Amino acid sequence: MSDLQSIFNQQSKNRWNISQTSPQVRREKLKKLKAEIVRRREDIKLALYKDFKKPYAESELTEIHPVLDELNFAIKNLKSWMRPKKVPTPLVLFGAKSQIHYEARGVVLILSPWNYPFALLINPLIAAMAAGNCVMARPSEKTPHTALVLQEIIAALFSSDEVALVTGEVEVAEKLLELPFDHIFFTGSTAVGKKVMSAAVKNLATVTLELGGKSPVILDRQVDLEDAVKKLIWGKFLNAGQTCVAPDYLFVPLELKDQLIKLFIELVKKNYGESSKDRLMSGDFARLIDQGSFKRLMDKIKDEKNLLDDQHVCEQNYLAPCLFETSLKSPIMEEEIFGPILPIITYQNIDEVIHFIQSGPKPLALYVFSKQKDFIRDLLKKTTSGGAAVNHVILHLANPYLPFGGVGHSGQGSYHGLFGFKTFSHEKSVLIQGPFSFSTFYFPPYSTWPSKLLFRLLRILE
Repeated sequence: MSDLQSIFNQQSKNRWNISQTSPQVRREKLKKLKAEIVRRREDIKLALYKDFKKPYAESELTEIHPVLDELNFAIKNLKSWMRPKKVPTPLVLFGAKSQIHYEARGVVLILSPWNYPFALLINPLIAAMAAGNCVMARPSEKTPHTALVLQEIIAALFSSDEVALVTGEVEVAEKLLELPFDHIFFTGSTAVGKKVMSAAVKNLATVTLELGGKSPVILDRQVDLEDAVKKLIWGKFLNAGQTCVAPDYLFVPLELKDQLIKLFIELVKKNYGESSKDRLMSGDFARLIDQGSFKRLMDKIKDEKNLLDDQHVCEQNYLAPCLFETSLKSPIMEEEIFGPILPIITYQNIDEVIHFIQSGPKPLALYVFSKQKDFIRDLLKKTTSGGAAVNHVILHLANPYLPFGGVGHSGQGSYHGLFGFKTFSHEKSVLIQGPFSFSTFYFPPYSTWPSKLLFRLLRILE
């Protein structure tokens, strides 16, 4: 704890220096971070592969490329983000002008998860640095190879009194949460998110919680079924299903079920291999993170029939692609799956689907596949989710102009692009009074004619 306290104390002393840095200085730091990531690109991909056999292509697509995009976007826009924003001033405050100033929160903590261990630490770090904060960050203990590369990158670029990466078991995270950070950014499960929020309350720290939940997919009767299935397979089995916005379960019209299953099996074989052995040997399918995840998921599907009829390999943490029919009352519908398992549920009346989604915790994402604008509009209007995508999955988080975050049990707060900069900033209201003001009419005695005139004006403006 003493080492953590020491780093925290150093950053607390340095935070005023960092918070007053210019856009040019911050941009140079981000440019150096970008150059180091590009230089260590192959090391990053190898570390991710060592941690859970993440395919190199997926590492590029979901870890490195999103980070470089986020860096480029921040470098390009940071100057305008930092500029005070002029806002209107009401007539009763005549003679004054009003602005919003963005100032750093101070010393912030980033707790990142294991499923995208590189991107989900670096992306919030980019936002925190852009906003002028000092940062302590902790990667997951479940991905030690990636944590080591992250540690080397951070140590090569920053002194610990500005950015410090600390590693260790869960106890380290618990000790960090005892420190009086100005803001805590956590990505992970809802259960742990509640603990983080509880710890933050003790120091009245603000929090951003990027959690998860059961993100539903709804297929309409009027749909390009083959296109939908292609996208679902990609989104569901990306990172072996260990994605917070992965399609969690699928609603399909009863009359389309058989055709969907047939297409699904054909396309899984095309993407990952014709036979069960071929799919096991595929270089395009990641592994589960550890034995705990493997056993948890195997227990969930022990009474279900996998329509793909694949073999699972415990020694490799390999859970093959799974597709099965189920009901709304199945145990697998109780919590987020977080693995390569897709339950399908048939429906006849869309109102039943909407009622089910409305009745549960608010999901992080919702996906609709339809050719009908009315169908899409009604689903978006009658449900709540952190984000949504129409006729695709997952891609909404790749747009830096959109906020990414949850609602309710799936999280609070958002980031990416300007929204990340604002998350790690305090929006300070500033009123600048000019030489002339109505405010002198506010002062006692209130019986004078200027005060009476002002109060009459206020009544007119009501």
